[in-house]
Amino acid sequence: MCLRCPIFPYMVRYILKHLFFAHSNTRGKATALLLVAQAILLVLFGLFVDYDVAAGPRNNSLTTHTTLAHYYPIYQDVHVMMLIGFGFLMTFLKRHGFGSVGFNFLLTCYVIEWSTLVNGWFGMIGSNEGRILIDIKSLLEADFAVAAVLISFGAILGVASPVQLIVMATIEVVCYNVSIYVGIHPLLTYIQVTDVGGSMFIHAFGAYFGLAVARVLYKKSQTLSKNEGSEYHSDIFAMIGTLFLWLYWPSFNAGPASGTERHRAVINTVLSLSACTVVTFALSAVTDKKNKLDMVHIQNATLAGGVAIGASADLIVQPFGALLVGSTAATVSTLGFRYLQPVLQRNIKLHDTCGVHNLHGMPGILGAVISAIVATIATKDAYQDSYHELFKDASRTSSQNGGYQIAALVCVLCIALLSGTLTGFLLKLPVWDNLSAEELFEDEVFWDVSGS
Repeated sequence: MCLRCPIFPYMVRYILKHLFFAHSNTRGKATALLLVAQAILLVLFGLFVDYDVAAGPRNNSLTTHTTLAHYYPIYQDVHVMMLIGFGFLMTFLKRHGFGSVGFNFLLTCYVIEWSTLVNGWFGMIGSNEGRILIDIKSLLEADFAVAAVLISFGAILGVASPVQLIVMATIEVVCYNVSIYVGIHPLLTYIQVTDVGGSMFIHAFGAYFGLAVARVLYKKSQTLSKNEGSEYHSDIFAMIGTLFLWLYWPSFNAGPASGTERHRAVINTVLSLSACTVVTFALSAVTDKKNKLDMVHIQNATLAGGVAIGASADLIVQPFGALLVGSTAATVSTLGFRYLQPVLQRNIKLHDTCGVHNLHGMPGILGAVISAIVATIATKDAYQDSYHELFKDASRTSSQNGGYQIAALVCVLCIALLSGTLTGFLLKLPVWDNLSAEELFEDEVFWDVSGS
């Protein structure tokens, strides 16, 4: 077609309008992104990924069966948390149920694939492996990356399009691995901390990455939307997610551990969650003018004990210590929902749809601080039954171990906030389908709701 043709300028404007500046449900854009991403993943898996020896086609050794038996029940529990727990926990919005559980499903499946690659590439650093070797433990580690992304998703629930969510997840998985590499990777022995349940590297990172994105994407219309709110039935569905998360959280915290450390992690997590739930019910009622329970607190703050005990779940905190951690987490989380969240939204324009700051952010920081305290008072004699991560570096003192726990937390927060802020500015570009004021917290933009 000749460029001098009078119809050409109109065609250019039409293409630009519908490709870059159309409303958020631009036909085909999400489809194209997903299909291209899947094609790239297929090629990368072909180039880089193979079965680990334990999952190889000619391996029928006892080691193979032991590895699968050791991790598969835990993996299934964590998988349930990702798909049902997180998915239904976010269905509290009255007009965003499909989007909450549906996009949660999409992100989970996409991040499993992408994080398997990224986790593997980071794991190859300093090794002689030429390919990524995966087994059941690799899938468990992929689900941990999924958890970080879903936590961030909660901060921008209802205010981001599917295209923005996929772009965010792609970037976040890389940044998540950077924070783990800095804090845990054996090549960086000057930090190398313990965080079995991910208080720092999963919960705090996912929360503050998502909050940084949420702050950049903030629009005044978010606080004025009539769709941001729950109703009786949507809150019941959300409570299903809470109960599944509560039930399986011990597996999440105990997954990477083994032996007595795994046993201890399960016990500590159950005790922390139980105390957290009791205290949440008490504080929710007493902080209300009419002395009535707030379902938001019950859905979320009851889980904060699982977050806070995560970094020290496999440590010897003693049963009373686990109860104390859960009680403290409940206090921080419930008061955060009641008093702090409205202040942050009003004063610094931080719109946090699911309250991830109260459930994952502050309890994650609390968990890191608790792990530092426990590490400071830990002695090798107390851990005679196992060779714990705390004592890998024999040259460190207990107080130094505690200091490194705090240093790792600072690194995680800096990486999360910086990378989340940059990601937020990227997502604001018109090409990524920004939502308009009328499309916030509304399923009808992306879903067929004619039969609802």
